Amino acid sequence: MSTVETRVMTAHIPIPLADRVDQLANRLERSRGWIVKQALSSFVEQEEHRYRMTLEALSDVDSGRTIDHGTVEAWVDSLDTDLPLSAPSCE
Repeated sequence: MSTVETRVMTAHIPIPLADRVDQLANRLERSRGWIVKQALSSFVEQEEHRYRMTLEALSDVDSGRTIDHGTVEAWVDSLDTDLPLSAPSCE
């Protein structure tokens, strides 16, 4: 089994949040460190995904692949009606 190098990081956590982490660790029978590592990994993955999507969206804008604001507004307004419009596309 390979070992992963680690580094200790510290952070000041509000007491109510720290208490919740402790409760979760007890309930899952895991260490606080494991809970924090899982949460941090999830957050970092989410933010990296958000960043990639932002770059992709900016590329679409630069390429002219956009939908007029009025078209989007009309579609959204139609969603609460008996005859909603089809979602607009960049075709």
